[in-house]
Amino acid sequence: MKVNYKSVLGVLAGIALGMGVAGSALAQKSVLPVYVVNEIDVIDDALFKTYSSSQQTLIEKHGGKYIIRGGKIVAVDGTPPKRFTIYVFESADKFQAWQNDAAQKAIWATRDKAGKFRTFTAEGLAK
Repeated sequence: MKVNYKSVLGVLAGIALGMGVAGSALAQKSVLPVYVVNEIDVIDDALFKTYSSSQQTLIEKHGGKYIIRGGKIVAVDGTPPKRFTIYVFESADKFQAWQNDAAQKAIWATRDKAGKFRTFTAEGLAK
């Protein structure tokens, strides 16, 4: 029996390619949490309470959870902010849904009057 090496190599290449695509698809299913970090200098306490309450409702609506909210801040190096929050969304999709929610426009308008914010996100580790 004569073996057609080109056919065998083609089949092996197809299997390898298929395994690579399947591996890539599995890797994409690993969803990373997104952490939102805020350093805040409150300008208007009453407005900040209004902002904070509204934002908490919206964060929870999109599955977000506070990890740090208020509490004592101790400087290790440099000058700490007056207030600091961290909350987490279980995926970038949930973070984007929160950020794109129509209610954000009004909440951010209040936020801009309530304090000075430095906000950034960081991806967490896979669970």
